[in-house]
Amino acid sequence: MEIRSDNPEHGLQFPGTFEISAMGHVGRGLEARMPAALEAAGLVVHRDHHRQRLSAKGNWVSITYAFDAATRADYEKAHAALRALPEVKWTL
Repeated sequence: MEIRSDNPEHGLQFPGTFEISAMGHVGRGLEARMPAALEAAGLVVHRDHHRQRLSAKGNWVSITYAFDAATRADYEKAHAALRALPEVKWTL
């Protein structure tokens, strides 16, 4: 059985620019390590397109960066690069 969307706009379209978020403890330098890890994986990071948000109690920070992915493999490589960082607890 093959599953297809009737709308080609559904799902990820490659190549493209995507956002990736990582969450970790505040004060561990995640905001600097995150783009460096993505670039070390060979990805183009849009350092001017980022944001961060603290948790309600201020113990956690969520940081989001935009990056370019030519293929699904590049997209997955970004998540793998961030999950390999000890400061990162989750990626989205």
